[in-house]
Amino acid sequence: MKYTVVGAGAMGLRYGILLQENAGVPVDFVEPTQASLDKIHEQGDKVWKSRDHKDRHEIKINIFSPEEYEGSPDVWIFFMKQMQLQDTLDRLSPKFKPGQTALGAMNGMGHIEKLQKYFDDEHIIGGTAMIATVLNDYGDVDFMGRESMGSSVYANLTEKPSTVMDKIQEDFKAAHLNPSYTENFMGTLLTKVFFNAVENSIATMFQSRMGQLMAYDNFLEGIARPLINEAYDAAEAAGITLIETRDEMVKQVDYVSNIGNPLHFPSMYQDFVKGRPTEVDYINGWIADLADKNGVNAPNQHLVTNFVHLAESMRKFTPPVNKLAPDYKGN
Repeated sequence: MKYTVVGAGAMGLRYGILLQENAGVPVDFVEPTQASLDKIHEQGDKVWKSRDHKDRHEIKINIFSPEEYEGSPDVWIFFMKQMQLQDTLDRLSPKFKPGQTALGAMNGMGHIEKLQKYFDDEHIIGGTAMIATVLNDYGDVDFMGRESMGSSVYANLTEKPSTVMDKIQEDFKAAHLNPSYTENFMGTLLTKVFFNAVENSIATMFQSRMGQLMAYDNFLEGIARPLINEAYDAAEAAGITLIETRDEMVKQVDYVSNIGNPLHFPSMYQDFVKGRPTEVDYINGWIADLADKNGVNAPNQHLVTNFVHLAESMRKFTPPVNKLAPDYKGN
């Protein structure tokens, strides 16, 4: 199948490059952010790829703006910030054709409803990716961890099997994205959202790597579990069953922080230190709203949402240290 990745950020580049290089399938990129598009064009339509800050080399890609793109993919893969999606869909809408599939594996919630305006339910796939990746700069991506590290999970919106899903699983396996398939759509999406509500938001507030959070010996039971319990309470009140139990989620936070990616700075931190808005409203804020709508208390989710926004506001008084910068020498 042919894929078009919309968004040439960290995850968009990782998916597209792995599909192109490992699976050997045709891939195009559509980049709605003009500064990113200009930078990649200046590099001769090449992007820099590293792994754990080593082996930096260029890879040629096909990349276009939404307006100039004339390709006809079987699958559109959307990887961008939630607040960018609607404008991008509006710009791309003349390019969408019947029978094409939309795959959204973005952080946070809100994207599926937007995709439903342009694609029918039978051609919408949701996914989550636990694959650490850093965008050093536009057109410069760093794959964190060894080859084939990380995993991804996908579900059809219909919660029924499909030929397209079978083909995607085959291609993604060849690309070393370690895919799996479920028939629990919302449970699949919320598993990543609930994880991010702990790791992304707390690490961003304290400008820390995931592993550094574990320096506080009560992080799992004193911080992670209360946030996870509130999230699960909200989901259960809404009639949603996740693909992991509460205890499994706490164990996942423990594993990723201590073993899986202890040196990783989450994507929310990457936005935070570069002065961009974070996606906290689509993660902790979304969970808080779900709780409110279903008569469940979620004070910690509300508090974390407000704390992250406070941290954003404080940047003008105390600029954050960009620990991702090549010349940064600290921990």
